[in-house]
Amino acid sequence: MINSYLDNEVTIREKDIYIFGHCEASLCLADFLVDKNIIPKAILDNNAQKHGFLYKNIPVIPVEDIMKNADDAAVLIVTRFYESMNRQLRDLGFKGPIIKLVDYNTYSEYSLSPETIERKTKRLNQGIESLNILKKEYENELLVFCPFNALGDIYLCMSYLPAFASKRGFDSTAVFVSSKACAKVVELFSNTKVKVIQQKELDATIQAVIYTEDERCYIAHQDRPYVINLHKALYIKCIPLETIYCCGVFGLPKDTKPIIPDKWEKYPLLDNIPKGESAIISPYAKSVTALSNDVWKEIVSDLISKGYTVYTNVAGDENALEGTIPISPAINEMKSVVEQAGLFIGIRSGLCDVIRTADCRKIALYPDYYYSDTKWKAIDMYAIDTFENIVVEEDYKWELN
Repeated sequence: MINSYLDNEVTIREKDIYIFGHCEASLCLADFLVDKNIIPKAILDNNAQKHGFLYKNIPVIPVEDIMKNADDAAVLIVTRFYESMNRQLRDLGFKGPIIKLVDYNTYSEYSLSPETIERKTKRLNQGIESLNILKKEYENELLVFCPFNALGDIYLCMSYLPAFASKRGFDSTAVFVSSKACAKVVELFSNTKVKVIQQKELDATIQAVIYTEDERCYIAHQDRPYVINLHKALYIKCIPLETIYCCGVFGLPKDTKPIIPDKWEKYPLLDNIPKGESAIISPYAKSVTALSNDVWKEIVSDLISKGYTVYTNVAGDENALEGTIPISPAINEMKSVVEQAGLFIGIRSGLCDVIRTADCRKIALYPDYYYSDTKWKAIDMYAIDTFENIVVEEDYKWELN
């Protein structure tokens, strides 16, 4: 959607750009704009704990500070709170463009406008029809819906789902996801059916689940509106993501043992990878703020100087890092690849969750940002015990010990 504004809206390039909301999506938008040579003036945020924080030299400032430059400003919003953010800016007296760039989490749009109610009612009816079809197709299963295309969330869901299903009195489950990659993560675990549903239909069906409160259905995700009070606890205490899933999403005791995936396959070209002398680099993640190319160049250069054969894990149109070999194992082959190589270094993404049980050295790199609107950094929420967890700050210097 942002591309259309860049092509057609003069205001984007002529105005001073502000982004409202310091979150992962906003930082990804900042990356995109910087790549287009559009440098945001600042990121607006209501959380005083974040004020003064710099992301690629873009400061986080109080929302009211935009009024110091109101005549020349435009605000971009990529969070679910567009309606309330828009209202806050207008109440301040801001009269410039306020542009909603994504229809994020569409079944929880926070608006009571007649247009929104009419649109949601129509989609609710479509969702109920879809839900009824699924209930007939899977008559004996607990129906589990995963709203987002996020491998890590799917992995954590599957780790604790059997214990949750058993508590609910179900012997089997059917999991519904929006992508083939997420389905591959589900298939790592035994005794679970999985079906891929297009995101638009999945959104409508989940909306139906929310409104009908069907006891044979469950939405397995840690965010609002599925677990309303859970997010509030994060303002007081740091709760790691895995604990959020175990205790918050599924309501299980903290000492519940996660299920270990057991349906791995061997990568067909495994013998071509020098055993114990290779490194698999994973620099790409769709839902995580990117690290700079300079960081990856430094890592690759250091590894090559130490005698490693270096591979870049790529998918689709992604390119291998300079000086590395592209490799594209399937998700269920990834464990065999990193164990053969001996070393994995990746941005903290869902792939790290997928290989958390792999027997090799694993290093996760974390962009330096806060989790949502809390005071906790990403590493506080996402650190994995089986990894070396490293925050990449502005002055970060890499060296493999």
